Amino acid sequence: MSHLTKQNTRTTRRGGAVWALVITSVAGFMAALDNLVVTTALPSIREDLGGGLHDLEWTVSAYTLTFAVLLMFGAALGDRFGRRRLFLVGISIFTAASAAAALAPGIDSLIAARAVQGAGAAIMMPLTLTLLTAAVPAAKRGMAYGIWGAVNGLAIASGPLIGGSLTEHISWQWIFWLNVPLGIALLPLARLRLAESYGVGARLDIPGTLLASGGLFGIVYGLVRGPADGWTGRLVLTGLFAGGALLVGFVLYSTRAKNPMLPMRLFRSRAFSGINAASMLMFLGMFGSIFLLSQYMQIVLGYSPTEAGLRMLPWTGMPMLVAPIAGILADRIGGRPVVATGLFLQAAGLACMASVVTVDVSYAAQLPGLIISGIGMALFFAPAAHLVMSSVRVSEQGIASGANNALREVGGALGIAVMASIFSAQGGYETGQTFVDGLRPALVTGAVVVALAGVAALLIPGRGRGRGRGRGRGDEVVRPAEQAPTREAVAG
Repeated sequence: MSHLTKQNTRTTRRGGAVWALVITSVAGFMAALDNLVVTTALPSIREDLGGGLHDLEWTVSAYTLTFAVLLMFGAALGDRFGRRRLFLVGISIFTAASAAAALAPGIDSLIAARAVQGAGAAIMMPLTLTLLTAAVPAAKRGMAYGIWGAVNGLAIASGPLIGGSLTEHISWQWIFWLNVPLGIALLPLARLRLAESYGVGARLDIPGTLLASGGLFGIVYGLVRGPADGWTGRLVLTGLFAGGALLVGFVLYSTRAKNPMLPMRLFRSRAFSGINAASMLMFLGMFGSIFLLSQYMQIVLGYSPTEAGLRMLPWTGMPMLVAPIAGILADRIGGRPVVATGLFLQAAGLACMASVVTVDVSYAAQLPGLIISGIGMALFFAPAAHLVMSSVRVSEQGIASGANNALREVGGALGIAVMASIFSAQGGYETGQTFVDGLRPALVTGAVVVALAGVAALLIPGRGRGRGRGRGRGDEVVRPAEQAPTREAVAG
């Protein structure tokens, strides 16, 4: 016991909670930002590097694909070889690939650099939560997750603003150069200020990794390419069906494997299943809405990329104000009511925006929907992270984080694909009115999907439920503070 106490004292001194929060939040911001940061820079990239529409789409899709399909593998590598060690590897890959993207002489090399960027982010992103959890005392995790969630939510939502502003005022290359000094600064800080931790008994699951990565690649490829190539295209259908078959194979394999990458028994927990379903549906509705609304403000209302981003700040900037409060509320009343409230508010905000969009709508008319959506998004991010991490054992938090992030990415890709298809079917880019005709039903769809996420969140057990029952029944929320010390607990 004295050895445990001595090691805990050493790692606590080395890996302070504040430093862990700063490092993981900045790393998460970098990875999340690059999901949508390129969208407003595409015209300038095409002008400089050439390439057709298909090539430009891949500058976005290459990152999404590698990010989604390698997330769980990145988490598994961290559990096996050390989370801080792999976190440093992920930052290094991401930073080098960002510099390569900024220096890309042609569209093909830019696409290749974006794919490598996604691989680095896939290693780095799921480890941010596990490293943060290891460094922060259980009583303060709600606030820490709140700040982490605020930064990540802001990154996702403000990608078009940052990308547009840098492209408009400097050059499109700076959307990638921005990552380089941040990555270089994070490397020594992470090495010196984060404590190492491992997943107990972690082993690499090669068959499971291949099945999950191949399945996610097929699904995400089909979803990304569907709007451009048509949903009946040979490659699109092959990707969707083959990906689905591989994921079914992954589920069957994981139910029988001795040490699977993602134990299927986790989904017997209503807490784990509910928060993952809610997260995927939330990202589906949010990603698709931001993707279309940022274009609506520029194409229909005539704002510059910077002006459009600034006018979306009541939505995109709200997490910085509300998410820390949401984390504190989750500590006091539990995460389920906060997450569910946030999702229903987000749905109401999208419905409000759908009801007012016209070719000449005033900003005052848009403002209520933007504010409601911003509050809803802020209430979701922090407690959702808390619910994911508290729904599994400490030794399985890396797995849980990777699975949750992978499902979010799949949800985001699905959201852009589904809502772009609805937009194309009901409207188009020909005139402002045709754009509005397509945008309105797409936003209504987003509102319905996010409301369904709220329903999924209500299925999560509340505080005090499931206590005293076996974990196998799937009702119990296992909180890190209540668990016996493990190798990770000692390390963190």
